[in-house]
Amino acid sequence: MIPAGVQVYLVSTPVDFRKGPTGLIALVRDRGADPFSGELFVFRSKRADRIKAVWRDGSGVCLFAKTLEETKFCWQKIAPTRVRLNHAQLLALIDGLDWTKVRPVGVKRPESVA
Repeated sequence: MIPAGVQVYLVSTPVDFRKGPTGLIALVRDRGADPFSGELFVFRSKRADRIKAVWRDGSGVCLFAKTLEETKFCWQKIAPTRVRLNHAQLLALIDGLDWTKVRPVGVKRPESVA
């Protein structure tokens, strides 16, 4: 399970899915980010039917992989950018849902009644 407060980033360009955790961490480093910061990076395959996520949890490098059998993951346009997701959006992505429609609900600060 991913602890609260971990920042999640989508890497929008497809990667070679033969890469394991070491190769994915090298990609993170080569793109100018710190792969050992505890941030979680999500990568996609060319066909967008597979994802891999890599992060360091404090004791080692973790790798999560998922393949959708009958559909594709919702993904943004292919571009050399990173997109930050919140935890609800990450869970929607992993479930194969359209994570772009998951928005945080604005909560008003309570007011005291005099």
